Amino acid sequence: MNATLQLTSASLTAVKLVLALLASLVTSAVAADPSTRGVPPTIAIIIDDMGHNLHEGKRLANLDQPLTLAFLPYRRHTDTLARLAHNQSKEIMLHAPMANTRNFGLGPGGLTADMDEQSLTTTLRRALQSIPYVQGVNNHMGSLLTQQLKPMDWVMKELYRYPVYFVDSRTIASSVASDVAAAYQIPTMTRDVFLDHEQTEEFIDRQFKELVERAKENGSAVGIGHPHKVTVDYLEKHLPLLDEQGIAIATVSGLWAIRNNNQRMFAEGEKQTIRPAFAKKP
Repeated sequence: MNATLQLTSASLTAVKLVLALLASLVTSAVAADPSTRGVPPTIAIIIDDMGHNLHEGKRLANLDQPLTLAFLPYRRHTDTLARLAHNQSKEIMLHAPMANTRNFGLGPGGLTADMDEQSLTTTLRRALQSIPYVQGVNNHMGSLLTQQLKPMDWVMKELYRYPVYFVDSRTIASSVASDVAAAYQIPTMTRDVFLDHEQTEEFIDRQFKELVERAKENGSAVGIGHPHKVTVDYLEKHLPLLDEQGIAIATVSGLWAIRNNNQRMFAEGEKQTIRPAFAKKP
């Protein structure tokens, strides 16, 4: 009888420990899920190819919502628009040109598969230095380079030195860019939806609704668009309507913080400062 009671007592203790562990795991999962902390579904919108179009660039910079604007290096209006956008509380990224499978021209600052490590890292560093207030990097094109482990390793080894995040634009499904960034412990995210690779209001509307649905399903989502007039017209009209739909919008770093329980991306003094330099085009 005593043995039975001892076994039963031991079994109850074990059950209690298992239940306590499960409760702890559930509590952790709840804390990690933005939707359970009262955070609404949240989207981040990156606008690529900034720096060419002054008029649409100004319109984007002056929108009320916290967009993230990705600037090509050394373009005619990059410096002017990046400074304006920063003053209007937008987040600034380097839109780093990378080699693609169709041999489209990259323009100045391009990273190609035939570069050695020194050439690639020097080109990337100068491009970073040319973008005022830069906080992150994503790839412009890159369907060739982002599949290749060695150049991606060189890219991330250089980015690791600075307080910047990396967003994989996912221009090809076999990209290894985000995996390599994560291996270097660089804050990283990937694009969920392209908004405007067809430049019609109907297509953009469909893609924008897909972005919102992804955010509702997963808590958050990242969309990428471009400074086309039709895109800016659409965003100007539809971004102010997000509140009534219960959808929030954040910069990329803001979205990263939501996904990571409001952790800081970088500790004070942990990374080298990017020192602005008006380097000549490589």
